[in-house]
Amino acid sequence: MHLGERIKEERERLGLNQIDFAALASSTRKTLFNWESGAATPNATVLAAWAAHGLDVLYVVTGQRSPSMPATDPAEQVLLDSYRRCGAQARQNLIQTAALLSAGISLPTLGKQGAAPRGSAGGQQINTASGAVQVLGSKNRVTTKRT
Repeated sequence: MHLGERIKEERERLGLNQIDFAALASSTRKTLFNWESGAATPNATVLAAWAAHGLDVLYVVTGQRSPSMPATDPAEQVLLDSYRRCGAQARQNLIQTAALLSAGISLPTLGKQGAAPRGSAGGQQINTASGAVQVLGSKNRVTTKRT
């Protein structure tokens, strides 16, 4: 992926069209098109102007995400924002849910008592009664505890 493609990816991540994104750098849509197509390269002043509006300059220049930048996927950002607004118990619930989903267990397979019937979810049993999540019977055992 070349620099222009990363510029376009960042513009889309920020939810801006070409005209509005170009205007942030006091530029035109045609100039932005040239940058995104790789026909030209923006200077440091342009990158700084975009950075002030959330562009990950390190990613545009090197292809490596800056650890201090927000999530790149809008859905991931919604999840992070939601997590940050939660109290301690709700945060733990989100962590437990993520542990289940990353283990390949679909939440709708959980019964009313919080356990998947044997044979569902790949033959795994889920114990949530104690407030901790334990996925049993899988190669990768997932356990989360209340903090």
